[in-house]
Amino acid sequence: MMAKQSRRTFLKRSFGSFLTVLGVSSGGYLYANRIEPSLLDIQEQQIKHPLIPKGFNGIKMVQFSDTHLGFQYTLNQFKGLVDKINTIQPDIIIFTGDLMDEPNKYKEMNKLVGLLEKLHAPLGKYCIFGNHDHGGYGSDIYRNIMETTNFSVLLNAAKEIKLKDGSAIFLLGIDDAMLGRPNLPLALKNVPRDCFKILLSHAPDLAETAAQYPVNWQISGHSHGGQVKLPFIGPLVIPPYAKNYPEGLYTIGNNHKLTLYVNRGIGTTRLPFRFMSKPELTIFTLFSTEDK
Repeated sequence: MMAKQSRRTFLKRSFGSFLTVLGVSSGGYLYANRIEPSLLDIQEQQIKHPLIPKGFNGIKMVQFSDTHLGFQYTLNQFKGLVDKINTIQPDIIIFTGDLMDEPNKYKEMNKLVGLLEKLHAPLGKYCIFGNHDHGGYGSDIYRNIMETTNFSVLLNAAKEIKLKDGSAIFLLGIDDAMLGRPNLPLALKNVPRDCFKILLSHAPDLAETAAQYPVNWQISGHSHGGQVKLPFIGPLVIPPYAKNYPEGLYTIGNNHKLTLYVNRGIGTTRLPFRFMSKPELTIFTLFSTEDK
């Protein structure tokens, strides 16, 4: 009870501070509630590494994350996102958690399944659990939806992505840090050490642990980039396990062993606003730096 009251108090204070900064103006409220949440920032990142086989040069991987359908983000908006992703023509699609805000209360499951099925990527569609995917008895709901729509659910598991020339990289996925049981050693169990490995972890802060293992890149979501960032104050809503790495690109570990990228997500949660933290779709392009 104390924890719930503390969270409510925090959100009320945050909301009050937010409105105060905006001057309780109708224009500021409209922008943060309706306009910025509907904007889409497409970020492009290059993933370069000597362990990436030359056959993967130019392979495109698109990440979307944290849609939180049912809170503020609508199915119609999601349809536009699906169309945008397909327009990019990715080779690989990854979803890094929090599909629905409350899975057991979501009423448009059949329509959602139809849209997820339309996402196309010749080298596969992959996903992991976020905390909201587990919340509200949603674990089985989420897993069934994703598997039905041809996503590989990486739950403390690895998947080899292999080209026709026989070259391969591995995608690893671990469970959510808040409501799941992440187990990176289990995910790595049958993965060769001398291959390129990308870890999908909903929680960015687990990168500090991942840097102790033979993982080359980590891709995360969860933070929403703070969702609402105020001048001179910073982000209002940073969830647990996203406090150290809220958004963007980081290098972690000795000799910059692990590269981490944190996507700001698509939807909103807790507060129905985005301010100075636009929704994000990320395009990663792979390149080999292997010696010729």
